[in-house]
Amino acid sequence: MPTRPVPTERQKRLGAELRKLRIAAGVSTEYAAGLLGLDRTKISNMESGVRIVSPDRVRTLACNYACPDEAYVEALVAMADNREHGWWEEDRGTLPQGMLDIAELEWHAVRLHTAQTVHLPGLLHTDEYARAVFSAVLPPLSRLEIELRVNHRMARQRVLERSDPRRYVGYVHEAALRMQFGGRRVMRAQLEYVCAKSEQKNISIRVLPVECGAFPGAGHALLYAEGPVPQLDTVQLDSAHGPEFTDAGAQLAKYRAHLDWMAGAALSPERSRDFMHAIAQHL
Repeated sequence: MPTRPVPTERQKRLGAELRKLRIAAGVSTEYAAGLLGLDRTKISNMESGVRIVSPDRVRTLACNYACPDEAYVEALVAMADNREHGWWEEDRGTLPQGMLDIAELEWHAVRLHTAQTVHLPGLLHTDEYARAVFSAVLPPLSRLEIELRVNHRMARQRVLERSDPRRYVGYVHEAALRMQFGGRRVMRAQLEYVCAKSEQKNISIRVLPVECGAFPGAGHALLYAEGPVPQLDTVQLDSAHGPEFTDAGAQLAKYRAHLDWMAGAALSPERSRDFMHAIAQHL
């Protein structure tokens, strides 16, 4: 099977899961290579996501690793079997890899959860608001770079409008509702847009008022993407150096706890909508 010069996060994740299975089974790379009739270095390349692995080889490895979780194995097989080029591939070479990885993560997730404290959720941006956000970075981006990012962000919204739209729950701190990126007019239109989108059956927006006080994970922008099985959940965090991805069990549990806390403290979707409308009317 061919190799990839730069594997995506999803490809690296498949390889990492195969490595987990092998280690849990107490199997060496030499043994795994023998199962597939390959050189052991090719197993290492598979497990790093550099080398493509076929669905049949995933089944062979999982069977010989004696993995008892059929749903998990089928989810891995589906990851290996998905060879389609997603819409985000159109931006390869013009945008940072991390932005494409986020789009791919969202597209293949079963359910999406986000928590935002400064910006409104990216999947619900208007183009003017997104443009204002991308204009406020250092070092400054060129006009072309800004427009490429804006177009990409608008395209990401397809995941909420597809024939099988993803279920989306967004927790937004009141501070993000009052940060006037782009000025009053842009912010008013942005809030009205979020309110309108929150009427969709698959979209729930819940506001965390400032009166709630301290909250876990303060300052972190969080995306929690549920996979087809819990073992394939992924968390993505924003950083100054680009997106960071984690799937360690302890980290997933921690961020699920963060979201559970927000679910208990945030306003209901209906009250959140009224709250956002009230802020918009005063802009």
